Amino acid sequence: MKTMMNEGKNQNAPANSPTRRQVIAGVAMTFGGLALGLTKVRAATGEEISRTAESIHQETVFKANRNRVYEALTDTKQFNEVTKIAAARDPAISLEKSPTVISREVGGAFSLFGGIILGRHVELVPNTRIVQAWRVSYWDPGAYSIAKFELVEQGTGTKIVFDHTGFPKGDAETLAAGWKAHYWEPLAKFFG
Repeated sequence: MKTMMNEGKNQNAPANSPTRRQVIAGVAMTFGGLALGLTKVRAATGEEISRTAESIHQETVFKANRNRVYEALTDTKQFNEVTKIAAARDPAISLEKSPTVISREVGGAFSLFGGIILGRHVELVPNTRIVQAWRVSYWDPGAYSIAKFELVEQGTGTKIVFDHTGFPKGDAETLAAGWKAHYWEPLAKFFG
């Protein structure tokens, strides 16, 4: 007896066995659940570097209101003072080579830490959010990552919820340490 594919049933399959579509859907849901579980485990442990997607997540609280934090990150004069604090610990930072420049406009350019960090503002929501196309000067031409600063009111202070994605594979450890040493610690000193 000849069986045609369009008859829709496998004559040799046991009566209550799952279809191929049900098996594929079950496998997909299992792997999706595992991925979701790994994300929850990473969040629960406080790990700030994703080993699967090369991303950085950091949260830091400052003794300053959201307006003051936003201004420090977007005002040339104020961020230059933050850079001076960082430069005192890192001799690679030279403001003589390239001064701090920060545009206050969406699409505007910035140059930080003596020209080591370059980029453009993608989104500026005063006192709330800063999103930047961000790069280190030695990366390949045209290579940019995304740095996002969410400013969240935390009592009388401000918590920066920071996410950095899209940077070259293998740079996570160096960049995570750099954010702490060149941004968070100097900003904390700047705010006193």
